[in-house]
Amino acid sequence: MKTGFSKCVLASAVALAFAGQSAVAQEANNTPPAGDDTEIIVVSGTPGGAGIRKIDASFAVTNIDASDIEKLAPKSTADLFKAIPGVWVESSGGESGANVFVRGFPGGGDAPFLTLSLQGSPVYPAPTLSFLENTQIFRIDETIEMVEGLRGGPNPVVSNGQPGLTTNFRLKRGGESTEALAKYTVSDYGLNRVDLVLSGALDDDLYYMIGGYLKSSPGIRDAGFRSEQGNQFTINLTKVFDNGELNLYTRQTDDRGTWYLPTPLNVAGIDAGYTQIGPLNRQATITYGADNTQESFDFANGRGWDGHVSGGSLKLDLADGWRLVDRFSITDGNANTFGLVPNGSATTVGEVTDAAVTGAVTGETYGSNTPIQQIGRWVVLKDIFAFTNDVAVSKSFDNVDTAFGLYTATTEAKDWWSLGNHAYHVLQPGGEMLAGIECNTSDEGCGWNYDINSAGDAQTTAFYGTLSYYGIEDLIIDAGIRREQHEVNYSVDEGLDGVVTKAVTYDQSKTSWTFGANYALDDFSGVFVRMNRGYKMPYFDDFRDNWGAYTGGEQLIKEVTQGEVGYKYMNDELQFFATLFANRVKGDTFVRQPGAPAEILTNEAMGVELDGNYDHDSGFSLNLNATVQDTEITASAANEGNEAQRQPGWQVRMTPSYEFEVGEMYANVYATLTAVDDRFGNNENTVVLPGYEKVDFGVMVEPTDRLKLQLAVDNLTDEQGITEGDPRNADAPNGRYILPRSVKFSISYALY
Repeated sequence: MKTGFSKCVLASAVALAFAGQSAVAQEANNTPPAGDDTEIIVVSGTPGGAGIRKIDASFAVTNIDASDIEKLAPKSTADLFKAIPGVWVESSGGESGANVFVRGFPGGGDAPFLTLSLQGSPVYPAPTLSFLENTQIFRIDETIEMVEGLRGGPNPVVSNGQPGLTTNFRLKRGGESTEALAKYTVSDYGLNRVDLVLSGALDDDLYYMIGGYLKSSPGIRDAGFRSEQGNQFTINLTKVFDNGELNLYTRQTDDRGTWYLPTPLNVAGIDAGYTQIGPLNRQATITYGADNTQESFDFANGRGWDGHVSGGSLKLDLADGWRLVDRFSITDGNANTFGLVPNGSATTVGEVTDAAVTGAVTGETYGSNTPIQQIGRWVVLKDIFAFTNDVAVSKSFDNVDTAFGLYTATTEAKDWWSLGNHAYHVLQPGGEMLAGIECNTSDEGCGWNYDINSAGDAQTTAFYGTLSYYGIEDLIIDAGIRREQHEVNYSVDEGLDGVVTKAVTYDQSKTSWTFGANYALDDFSGVFVRMNRGYKMPYFDDFRDNWGAYTGGEQLIKEVTQGEVGYKYMNDELQFFATLFANRVKGDTFVRQPGAPAEILTNEAMGVELDGNYDHDSGFSLNLNATVQDTEITASAANEGNEAQRQPGWQVRMTPSYEFEVGEMYANVYATLTAVDDRFGNNENTVVLPGYEKVDFGVMVEPTDRLKLQLAVDNLTDEQGITEGDPRNADAPNGRYILPRSVKFSISYALY
């Protein structure tokens, strides 16, 4: 992709947006078109989450409801986002530790351009901190009604100003009648899970929904013990008034699982079912700090979340046509990580030492040809807190809707890390550490160490305003502007010796904007165009990792400029959306591993997203989700002209489904076919990650109106695709496989 091409596309989008304004102004036609599917309401991208009909939205948004989630049977929250076009997800790290990329935006891992919201409020304002991305602190269960995925659009202006992807999960609500659901799930890898949901009315106009789950398993990659355990409990209360409603919720979670990491790709016996952790190495003693303090940890704790996300909203119709929407949330808890992380390439005992080596636990003797690898015992203790509030007032005039909002966020993180503690381990499932190799027992260890103790807090204050104009028949023009002030205070003790090595007091402001237009071709179709510019403000790790490049922090702000042109069609049978996008991200920083120098670059991308769903009266349906994109690093000291790392040029997902009756029973058979292009594993474009194809299969049977049985097979052909190489050492022949074949069976019973 040439640099000038995306500039041309962006300029064309602006020209198209203004072209419709030359038409004669007429009274806007706000009559809803026929057909239930055109009445889907989305709240993402609207001031305070006020909501807009999807057919009228001048931006690309995907809706995934509870029945879709049931079919997709995602292994994690991030796994569900594969159903959103323009998004590339590496969910092979387990239930936590995913990497999420958006529309070719640059990144080296985690999810720097993803905001995950619950009930319209971000669960944590910082999209990514080291060893923390938003999906780590959120679990999907039967309490979810729908998730929205908004790419670009008005994102940079409203809520927390995310220029990339905002996903908003909406909870189920209670109604006048009492309803209940009980679901039990088992799997071929030892999963036992119980989900319960109950909803109804407590009093006149006072409704409740409560639900949650309990689960336990050894993991899809068997660790030899119960490596995945968790529970979650959610309460959602809604009080309806004559002029509005009050909603309050809390979601209490204690869930963790093994953090799956890259493994050797060139060692026999190491495949997609392999995991290093096991009973022989889950407990380990590490050495840290200036005094070489030793402490034991249980690495079976993996990666997870122990805390709560709570909040609510108040919606009121005020005098003279004014409306108020206030959304708030509190997140508080621990998001710790315990991992066995590979350090470099696999080798053999004979290549490391001539001495005899034995297992540190079993005492077993290992010969010179035994495959071994340096494994780091990494400990990350992370205590986080956040409070957000988004209040907006709006009013409709003759041909104009206006809204004004104030968004505030307090974000805190306290970290204690000990990274490194490398020692040679046997390369076999649960392989133990070795005795007889000198560096395994030395205070210095076999590789580098990086230990920190840090504390940071950030305060964001943003004023925003939006305007929509309906004065031209079939045309809606909208615009928005946001002024954000972002303050950070952060200090870090590197080395755990009580000496602060880096301290930051930071205060910067930026103005974001968006402009769009939606033209209704008829009651069921339309076109839209949009331009926007937004910013990703720096948080704590940005300053620590980029200290050498930090001279006031201006260059650590990532500037994102985007253009979109889209077509949409919605009726009872067919929903189809096609969106052409182009973007530029300036000032992105990439750090290969903590403590390493940063690369600052500019990235450009363009592509097209296809999002379709076809339902036929015969019972056949087809869902299509496809993305084709071209990326280029346009400014870099070493990698200018290369493609952005770890993102495919194309990816396609198709889900055919067929509903039918067997006697008096309802049945549904479906499959998901996924195909992914090759990718480069690094910005240098020297490591190629091969493309792959994957097939998932499922069947549902409902013997009665209340009883449902489901069989879901993930990765039916046991494809051994690779999602990433070794992000800490791109030249090492390590990689992370997609999850191996697994089978789940569930039985649910509903009362209503």
